[in-house]
Amino acid sequence: MAQTRDDTSLGDLLSNLVQETSTLARQEVQLAKAELKQSAEQAGRSIASLLIGGAVAYAGLLALLAAAILGLGQAGVDWWLAALIVGLVVIAIGGILIMKARAGLKPENLAPTTTIESLKEDREWVKEQIA
Repeated sequence: MAQTRDDTSLGDLLSNLVQETSTLARQEVQLAKAELKQSAEQAGRSIASLLIGGAVAYAGLLALLAAAILGLGQAGVDWWLAALIVGLVVIAIGGILIMKARAGLKPENLAPTTTIESLKEDREWVKEQIA
């Protein structure tokens, strides 16, 4: 026979609250694990993209740098100045690529936001159950 809320003893209510809170906590831990795994996978993909992009850019730039320096030198620019100009341009491009890749690794992109929101809802639920 099901007990109504008025017929349930304080001990039974506390027992139910402890059991439900325990179940809720286990579910929140599982959710956090899943979110952190997803965040780690995203970070891994971003890091892999950063490394691959850097390697490809480096290989291509070696050939282009040599050609640009030779082209400026043949155009009458001093060789040291040609190398300096090309080097500065390459550093600027590399900096832009690195900043773009780092944007995917910001902490706010990796935080378990669903778990945090769920924990806030759980806190409110526990408050309602106690009241």
